Amino acid sequence: MKIMAIIPARSGSKSIPHKNIRPLLGKPLIAYSILHGLKSKYINRVIVSTDSVQYADIAREYNAEVPFLRPSELSTDSSNDIGFFIHALDWLEQHENYTPDICVQLRPTHPVRITEDIDRMIELLMSHPKADSVRSMVENKSITPYKMWTLEEGSLAKPLLNLPGVKEPFNSPRQSLPKTYFQNASVDVIRTKCIRDKGSLSGDQVMGYIMDEQYDIDYEEDFGKVERFMLADILVKGELTNKQICFDIDGVIATLVVGNDYSLARPDERVIRLIRMLYDKGNRIILFTARGTMTGTDWREVTENQMKEWNVPYHELHYGKPGADIFIDDRALNISELITKL
Repeated sequence: MKIMAIIPARSGSKSIPHKNIRPLLGKPLIAYSILHGLKSKYINRVIVSTDSVQYADIAREYNAEVPFLRPSELSTDSSNDIGFFIHALDWLEQHENYTPDICVQLRPTHPVRITEDIDRMIELLMSHPKADSVRSMVENKSITPYKMWTLEEGSLAKPLLNLPGVKEPFNSPRQSLPKTYFQNASVDVIRTKCIRDKGSLSGDQVMGYIMDEQYDIDYEEDFGKVERFMLADILVKGELTNKQICFDIDGVIATLVVGNDYSLARPDERVIRLIRMLYDKGNRIILFTARGTMTGTDWREVTENQMKEWNVPYHELHYGKPGADIFIDDRALNISELITKL
């Protein structure tokens, strides 16, 4: 089958200027979606639809095709996705006599993907001939829409959704209400026939493909969240080399103890194995601790003996980290973000 990925990358983002080519861990954001499409075992063409010559040049550097530039009227804040899809299909049909069977949308604002998910979604559509599309979704684990309201004129509140057979679902226990899902903007797989005949990127029969997370970048703070997730993944996979990496001791390498008697602390072997791997990869490991900062107690001998006994390799060990209830750092990676991957 002819399966084409389209990566939309207009240049006029307002929330984050030039968001689609902003660097993320050494690559422009758009590069991740291009690489995901190229790795798919089913996708035979990866095309970037952009209105920018600069974006087009960057896309080509990562081996995407950019056979045309998107018209400016299809690249505004209010432009619908269907517009650039039809433009791309029209151009390819007129200039190359090419019409794909399936289109796959890979938004550049979702740089975290598993390529196998793309392929499974394509397989899901191919195995259900009556389906028009497959859309990636994430389970809604926050506020259920059955407890949401709209406000009309005069502050009159009306429930957003009704549930057949259930009186006042907004007053029902959350656990008794149906699970809901939201599209996570990662992958859309659509039959070209649906786009052409129905003028839709979803159609009448939409199949849901459940993913675990959402990493769509809309706002500045989203970059930090995604960068931390990706960095944690790189750390755990041992793909980081020749970097300087700082580890706190208590609550990271060692367990927290009641009363700050650090002699009772126990090692977290998962983190220590990670430190050993990063050390062996040529990274410079720096340990730091606030032990004794508030009380004046000297925990130097205990700390150094623990690091030796626990076989924690390091290049530097710093004492005197200030005690605080909250630390604010633009390069911090929370240990919980690492632990889930170890």
